[in-house]
Amino acid sequence: MGIGLDSRKSVSVARQPILDQSGQIFGYELLYRGEADAQSGGSADLHGARVLSDALLGVGLDALTSGLRVFVSMTHHLLLDGAASLLPPEKTVLELPCDIPPDDQVVETCKRLQAEGYALALDAYRPGSPTEALLPHVQFVKVDTRRATPMELRAAVTRLRNRPIKLIAESVESAQAAELARGVGYHYFQGYYFCRPTTFARAPLPARRLAYMNLLSALNKPNLSLDEVENLVKHDLSLSYRVLRSVNSAAFGLGQEVTSIRRALVLLGVAQIRKWASVWTLAGLSDGGTPEAVSVALVRARCCELLGEQIKDPDAGSYFLLGMCSLLDVILQRQMKDALADMPLPASISEALLGGKNRARAVLDAIVAHEQGEWEQASACAAAVGIDDDALSAIYAKALCWARELSRQSEAA
Repeated sequence: MGIGLDSRKSVSVARQPILDQSGQIFGYELLYRGEADAQSGGSADLHGARVLSDALLGVGLDALTSGLRVFVSMTHHLLLDGAASLLPPEKTVLELPCDIPPDDQVVETCKRLQAEGYALALDAYRPGSPTEALLPHVQFVKVDTRRATPMELRAAVTRLRNRPIKLIAESVESAQAAELARGVGYHYFQGYYFCRPTTFARAPLPARRLAYMNLLSALNKPNLSLDEVENLVKHDLSLSYRVLRSVNSAAFGLGQEVTSIRRALVLLGVAQIRKWASVWTLAGLSDGGTPEAVSVALVRARCCELLGEQIKDPDAGSYFLLGMCSLLDVILQRQMKDALADMPLPASISEALLGGKNRARAVLDAIVAHEQGEWEQASACAAAVGIDDDALSAIYAKALCWARELSRQSEAA
């Protein structure tokens, strides 16, 4: 492609989930912010090219998207310049901006990309706009729920009803907005609305989820011994199976199969087993909810852990739980103070999870802002604890890779 990349400038890359009507993850849109863009309003084309390069070479597209579809914004120039060739057509949806001119060159480029296997999406669609000329060439249309009225949301559905196009409600920030879009006929929903608790349950937890909550609490008691961890793992068949599958994976390269939980604990280490068992237990707690909430919590957990180590916080060992429990209220549909009632957490971590202003909360806020593409807020929160943008971006990328690998291991187990 004809756009040069300046490797001296940092690029922050994150992802925003797109869910289907049942709450299952459908794909991710890449979010990015180039340093030049933040400081001097640099070229959108340069930053668009660099996010593709960074996703592929820096983070890895598979880690960013968990092997699902990736939605990538195209500028007019990027579309015509062949930037899409960096991405695999079978997994890529190219987003056309709402102000792209629907001229012959753009139409021919869209036809060629479709023939190559790419899907196309029209962003920020409004009925009657000039870009409607591109509708015969797109498979997805996105409507911004923050800008569209309920009547306009319905109008888009009515206008596109007879076309083979899937409608995506974007900028969905609440369960109410998602429900409205679902009710009028939208197929997919983009945003972090599922990370916000809606109603809080008053009934006791069902027995199965209560058992998982008790296990999560027990696993994270301070100074847990090898014998205690072994006993906890042995009493949960799924945990036992996963621990043994993990230790016998190719990554360890053992000469013979490990069949003893205690031997597995010795090989993997008590701290590692506690962490993995907590992750798998959290997944059990979310049974019946939105699986992506657990994925977000895992990335946050690893980010918090790595940032806690970097800032040398005395409670850094508990920062993994800081991220992992950051969505416990959503997963359990309970007030956070009730969700944490029986969790043996350090005071600073509990305070942070309850909204208190301390170093742990600044770390969590920096990560949440980064994951949602709120770059200025992420920078400010990170700077408050002595972390720069480059370090935050690198840690987020590492956390995505770690979560992807853990997901693979969990699927295998």
